[in-house]
Amino acid sequence: MKDILFIIGSESDRKNIEPGIDLINEKGLSCDLVVYSAHRNLPELMDFLGKEEKNFKIIITAAGLSAALPGVVASISKKPVIGIPLVSGELSGIDALLSILQLPKGIPVATMGIGKQGVLNAVHLAERIIRSFS
Repeated sequence: MKDILFIIGSESDRKNIEPGIDLINEKGLSCDLVVYSAHRNLPELMDFLGKEEKNFKIIITAAGLSAALPGVVASISKKPVIGIPLVSGELSGIDALLSILQLPKGIPVATMGIGKQGVLNAVHLAERIIRSFS
């Protein structure tokens, strides 16, 4: 079982989360990175989670703009989900932050800050959660 599943909504988001992947490797944690959009390929995302979520301890998601990805993942998965709002669009990530923060009851997502510090804090939180059960 790997430690972290990192899901980004678009290949263009990869450059934003690279510092987090580096930190995961630095901490000796294992991870996989996949690209699934809650808008463009939802059936594939649902199929992937149904088959693969059991192989990971925690899921980190990163998305910009409407940032539907963290909430969609949390609505499907039983694993802890951490959401990172990315800097994008006219509101520079504020819209993504609010989208992740304001999920309905029963759809819990730990929400990080916008951008790079959010990416790094997501990894730190994931490590604390993982190590607390070791």
